[in-house]
Amino acid sequence: MDSAKSQSDSPLERWDSLQQFSGVHDRLLKEIEKNFRVEVVARTDRIHILGENRDIDKVERLMDQLNNLSQRNLNLQDNDYSFLIRCFAENDQTDLKEFFSKKVTIYTDKRLVAPKSIAQKEYLYAIEHNDLVFGIGPAGTGKTYLAMACAIQAIKKKRVDRIVLTRPAVEAGEKLGFLPGDLYEKINPYLRPLYDALYDLMDMDKAQKLLSKGQIEIAPLAYMRGRTLNNSFIILDEAQNTTSEQMKMFLTRMGQNSKSVITGDVTQIDLPHVTESGLVEVERILKRVEEIQFVYFSERDLVRHNLVRSVIQAYEQSQKKLPKESAGKR
Repeated sequence: MDSAKSQSDSPLERWDSLQQFSGVHDRLLKEIEKNFRVEVVARTDRIHILGENRDIDKVERLMDQLNNLSQRNLNLQDNDYSFLIRCFAENDQTDLKEFFSKKVTIYTDKRLVAPKSIAQKEYLYAIEHNDLVFGIGPAGTGKTYLAMACAIQAIKKKRVDRIVLTRPAVEAGEKLGFLPGDLYEKINPYLRPLYDALYDLMDMDKAQKLLSKGQIEIAPLAYMRGRTLNNSFIILDEAQNTTSEQMKMFLTRMGQNSKSVITGDVTQIDLPHVTESGLVEVERILKRVEEIQFVYFSERDLVRHNLVRSVIQAYEQSQKKLPKESAGKR
């Protein structure tokens, strides 16, 4: 039987760095209530936490950690706080300041990149310590962006000579043959997300210079055939749209002193139904190889607008109900 409800009555100045955030926006407190079985009320000079003793203890330890982070001038945004709260809810022994430690922080020319979820931290650690890493999960969870940040850091520190970014050009409802322009102009829109991530992390003039010198290469997956990529950081994006043959071809391009990161979302496959995704197959084939790391993301790791998580969850619920509703109509 659960213990009786109790209440913590703490002076608001105990969390002085959080006063404006919790008092004006009220978002932090609502996020805490959503992830813990407590009710949190902010008054003029006090915060009241109502719930079981063990839940109150968790929330107080969480708020102490959040307050310490707020005092470190990390420029945390609403989404950052939301991620930290969810990470602590998953494991209340989590030390939140580790997310911003030097071990998992990446410095590019334009910004400092730090993981915002446990999966993102695991992903960065895996990339640092493995030559072949798979990041699998929904769009918007930072798979490609973080891999790109690692690649930029690697070339900046001269660990590799070049970055190779590639994607399969798959017709996802649009027919390439009917698009205007030559072959490059037809394929370029499929590669645009890679350019977007690159320019967000690196000064555009410097990126253009590296592109013109061939130190950064962005190309369709078909262009990788027959090559051996030495001293390279290679990223294969949208890998769920590779065939079995394409995936094997890509994996065998790795040369000496190279690192490969493969990202994809197995719920968004645009291949014909008779064709098995190379990403789904490779997960079965290579899962037990110790030198290869698989990292899985979920909607909890989303770094886009907060509504994106709600949209994904709503679609997932709709898909679960669809077979039952279809059966009823029959």
